[in-house]
Amino acid sequence: MSLGATDLEIGIRQQCKAMVKKNGAVTTDARKLYEIIRELPPERISLRAAGNGWIDVNSGKSRFRLASLDPKEFPAVVPAEKPEKASATTASLSAKIMREMVEKTLFAASPDETRLQLSGVYLEAQKTRKLRMVASDGHRLSLIEREIALSEPSAWPRAILPRKGLMEVRKLLEKSEGDVEFALQGTTAIIRKETTELSMRLVEGEFPDYNQVIPKERKHAISFSREDFLGALRRLLVLTTERSRGIKLQVGKDAMEISVNTPDIGEGVEEIAVDHEDGNIIIGFNGRYLMEALNVMEEGQKVVLYLKDEVSPGLLQTADDQDFSYVIMPMRIL
Repeated sequence: MSLGATDLEIGIRQQCKAMVKKNGAVTTDARKLYEIIRELPPERISLRAAGNGWIDVNSGKSRFRLASLDPKEFPAVVPAEKPEKASATTASLSAKIMREMVEKTLFAASPDETRLQLSGVYLEAQKTRKLRMVASDGHRLSLIEREIALSEPSAWPRAILPRKGLMEVRKLLEKSEGDVEFALQGTTAIIRKETTELSMRLVEGEFPDYNQVIPKERKHAISFSREDFLGALRRLLVLTTERSRGIKLQVGKDAMEISVNTPDIGEGVEEIAVDHEDGNIIIGFNGRYLMEALNVMEEGQKVVLYLKDEVSPGLLQTADDQDFSYVIMPMRIL
């Protein structure tokens, strides 16, 4: 038995084992059906088209009748056939890698749907047979590359995957193991995992030239513990507001002072140990943006913050993973 649902932007199809007495199709309100089944005891469920626009849902002594629509009017959910030229537009990769790439970029995409080009995650294949994902909201940028089995990288089209669709991908792969199939077909991206197919309509438009944003000059290299910096940020951000998340970094040779001063709320200072050889520097950043980047990094990592000067973007990487980069614009902190 196949279950399908769509909102015209995202579609999902799930294959389920069932005893089918007669082939056919019915449609009904997905939310109501889910809420009924969720509350039923763990017994077998029977679905039957009752005719005249109704569907019967029975389980044990429980009986329900839901309104049904004409199945012919239901829009396509996921393409039933695999895309043509699969070797050029299809890749197989582990669910773990796909989930990591989504988690390390999606948070940096713009939530503003009016900025279409920045509201999703940009995808492109590299000549090195790596798959790259990039997201930016104009204030920060997150980029990750992972090596996967790409037979013809040059044949892969560039695409912008929608934020809403990737949120569903993250749920689908939350505890998944094994491999998934990722495909681009026309204006649609498709994720296949075992008996589940999820499709999403690609975002129209051109993604900005993000390479111009990535800092090339790295005069200062400041190395520190992820846990030390993350803990300090969490405590200091208590003294900030939604409108003002600014924090100030004062970096010396062996220590970095992190401070916040919010009128009418309070002020705070933290100090953590760092490795830094290139003189003192003072710079301001959005503390929440820094914390969100640290949250997607693995525990126990040594983080490196690269800076050119007080007014140029900063670049965050981990010592063990140069294929993940996070660029953040500075803030003026009084």
